[in-house]
This record gives sequence, C-alpha cells and structure tokens, in this order.
Amino acid sequence: MDLRSSPLFDALLDRRSRRLGAGMGIPAGPLAFQSQLPPCPLTEDEEAAMAFAACGITGPALADLCHAPGGGGSIMAGLVGRTIASGDGIQTVSLIVINDNGAWLIRRPQELAARDLPSLIQLARSGSLTELYRRTRVQICETRPRTPIKPLFNISANSWSAHAPGSTYFLPVNDMTLMYLNGIMEIFNEHTGAFPLDERNHFLPAGVGRFAMSKGGHLDNDPHHMRVLTIRIIEQFVTEFVTVEQGMMIQNLALMAQALGLGGWPNFANHDFAWFEPLGFKMERMKASQYLGTGALVGFMMGMLGKNPEVPFPIGLERDGKVLLRALTPPYFSSMSEAVQSVVELKFGGNGIFRQPGEAAGWKDAEGVKNAVPATSQKAIDAATAYAEYVWRRYGRFPAYLPPFRTVLGFQAVHLDPAFYAQYYKPEALAQSQREDFKKRGI
Repeated sequence: MDLRSSPLFDALLDRRSRRLGAGMGIPAGPLAFQSQLPPCPLTEDEEAAMAFAACGITGPALADLCHAPGGGGSIMAGLVGRTIASGDGIQTVSLIVINDNGAWLIRRPQELAARDLPSLIQLARSGSLTELYRRTRVQICETRPRTPIKPLFNISANSWSAHAPGSTYFLPVNDMTLMYLNGIMEIFNEHTGAFPLDERNHFLPAGVGRFAMSKGGHLDNDPHHMRVLTIRIIEQFVTEFVTVEQGMMIQNLALMAQALGLGGWPNFANHDFAWFEPLGFKMERMKASQYLGTGALVGFMMGMLGKNPEVPFPIGLERDGKVLLRALTPPYFSSMSEAVQSVVELKFGGNGIFRQPGEAAGWKDAEGVKNAVPATSQKAIDAATAYAEYVWRRYGRFPAYLPPFRTVLGFQAVHLDPAFYAQYYKPEALAQSQREDFKKRGI
C-alpha cells in the first residue's frame, strides 16, 4: 500500500510546531525578529475546522463490547462519539476556544439535548463545520481572558507568544469526576473486587473495610492476589486516562492546523487555577495544608510559620444562571452518595443511556440491547459510595490529590509570517499548505 498520496500522510509528515505568527516578535537571541505584518486572526471557518478536529461530534460510539454479566460492557457511560477516543464513551475533555473577541465553551454530547444530536451529527457528516461550531458553542467571556505569564503560572519559553493578538487558543479542560466515579463502580464490583487503602492514613481501608472478603464482603483484601491498591494509584489511573484523551485532542488540532496551512503548537497550561480564574469558573478555596493532605500537625506548623496560604481550585462553570460544567461533588450534589447515584441514573435510570439510548445509538436493535445490559450491582454502588464519601470527608474534596477540573496543555494557532522563516530557515521548514495560505493572504 502506497500512502504517499494521502493527505493524512502529508499532514503527519509535515506537522511541525511553527510559532511566529503575523504581528508577533521574538525579542532577543539568535532568532530575534519582529513581524511587520498586522495580526491576522483565524476566520470563523478555520476555527470551526480546528474545533471539529479536536472534539467534533461524529456519530455513535459503537460500544461493541461484551454486555453479558461480568463482561464489562456496562462500563460505558456515553454512546455518542467524537473525533477523539474517550474511555467508557464519557467524553471527559471539554474544549474552550479563545480569541481576541472572547472565549467559548464547546459543549460535549452529554451537555446537548438528545433530540438535537442526530441533526448535529448530520452537520458533521455533510461538512457543515461552521454551522456545527455555532450550534455547539456558548460564549463565556466577552474579551480575551489572560493568565499570568510569570513562572509557575506559565513557563519562560511561552512568555513572548502568550495571548498574542490574532492568535486563537484552544484549551482542553479535563473533568476528573465522572470518569472517577464510573471507574470505581467497575473496579469495586463483584468481578474485579479491588480493595483501596489510604496511603496518607496509615494504609487503612479507604472507607470500605466492611466490604473486605476477610469480613465476608466482596472486595479482595488479600495482597497476594494483587487487587489491593491505594487512593493515589486509583487517581493516577483516572488522571492518565483523561490526560491521554486530551493528548489526542492536541494531536488532532496539530494535524488540522497543518492541513489548513496554519502555524500552531502545544502550549504549557498545567496549573491548578491559572486558567480557571480568568475564565470565570466557580472556585472553592482551601488552606494549602488541607489541599496537600499534610495532616493536622504539619498544617498547624505551616499556620504558625505563616506558610499556609489559601489555594483556589475550580468546581464548575456557570453563566446566566445555567450550569455549563459541574464537578460531581458538593455543592452541585448534596453528598458524594448522591453524586454516585447520578452516574447510576445516567446509565440505568429511566432516561439512562442503556434504557433510552435514543436515535444517536448505533445498534440496529437498540431495544434488544438495552434490555439485556445488566445494571451496576448494588454491592458495587455501595462500595463506590463508601469510598467516595470517605475521600470527601477526610480530604474535603474529590479527587483527593487534584482539582476536579484540570488543564495540562493548550494549542495556540496563528497565521504565520513567511519573512521569519525565509530569514532563518531552509525552505523545507514550510510545507505546501503554509505556502498556499500565504498566497491566499496575498503575501
């Protein structure tokens, strides 16, 4: 098979991080340069294509799994697919698009009306990406939100390009809580039977002691069977699964930027609150000692030494009285027990995805499939509830180690200045798609 004529092969071969956009400048060093061109913002069509690459709705998540009891298929928590893969079909990562005119949240399938999904999928299938973009976004800022650029809010390598006029910034936002709650119901069921310990509390059971097999329960607390794990390990699983999804989003943005002839590059955004505060997220605050789980004695000493500042962290995004994003924790739920139950309802309630899959599901016989998928067992629900309540009670937040929403990387896209690359680089630094963009712009 000869793939050299494939546009995808070209995009993979020519993808590079290209950063010097029209109107931008590198202030010093061997590549010092000041663009003489005015900033050149991305068009709405270009932004729409980029947003589609990152998170566009494309059709049904096939969920072609074993849905028999013990087969694991019921771990699915979403049945609508996007341009990137997502563990359990959850679509954990949201996208925020930022330009000179403000910021927009691109709503995920679970945040859209089920009746609208078939028409949105059809827009994608017909290539009507700008209309899809308009119908799935909601404005959350009226001007470009600006984060601090000093360390450790950002890194020095990005300071010259941060918030550049004319650039569009694509910011993935990880939601940790749905993946977390859905996952623990799977690993705390009768078939997996994992047993969690709290490594910051003398490795005692993390709220699930009464479910141990040694006490007649269903969770395997024999360490020789390799099913004993810690809160940190569980949360590392969640973090890595969700962040991998964000990585796929970043790669798709890079490939679409290359196809459009844009410059673009992944951009450091790894901070617990730097992006969330200017974007207007609802924030909670916690003393650093509690945030870090230091324990009472160390926390007391930090306070005595004046080294126990408050740390803000995001729990949701609200606009005009509407909740756009929410952590599956208090205050959006009365308790972690209610949050766990909301995940059960999402899947197996009267309007749950396995009970009312709707037109967006891909099965021919949706009725036959939904009636055969076994619901999450009460034992798994009870163990997950006990664990989640323990984490919340002991650490005052959920997850215990990280905020419920995270940013890791963004992707900054620009129209390039050809003069910079002509001055400093060999001709092959630019691909044909960039040269076509220059012709289109008349430069």
